[in-house]
Amino acid sequence: MSRMHSGGKGRSGSSKPGVSEAPAWSESDKNEVEELIVRLAQEGNSTAMIGTILRDQHAVPDARLVTGERISQTLSRKGITSTYPEDLMNLMRRALSLIDHLSANKKDLHNRRQLELCESKIRRLASYYKGTGRIDEDWVYKQDQLRLMVE
Repeated sequence: MSRMHSGGKGRSGSSKPGVSEAPAWSESDKNEVEELIVRLAQEGNSTAMIGTILRDQHAVPDARLVTGERISQTLSRKGITSTYPEDLMNLMRRALSLIDHLSANKKDLHNRRQLELCESKIRRLASYYKGTGRIDEDWVYKQDQLRLMVE
């Protein structure tokens, strides 16, 4: 599959090895890992950050292999969800930082184009989440109300 906003084919990059169970050296209990995930989420960490903390500080190489589900699935099962999906929120934060940059640097045409691309990704992802029911059907991306949604 090709990249969305470039001419590249997107072939390079690493992939995780196909392993179906946790390694033997990992002394990970499913309930203990779920409690750690919930506690880290309540502290305000994102799912990616939770995975990194579990890997680096608690010797859990892959939470999915231990619990049998993704970190986001564990959080939604425990009733811990945010108003917007994490990938949509990350794109909105990126757009907000680009808007702030462009307010100070009005002639930066490269980043003006990057803001347009980012906003198109937001709209495309929002239409997907509207179809799946993760966000309201009447939700619309508005650049002037972006700061209120992100903070």
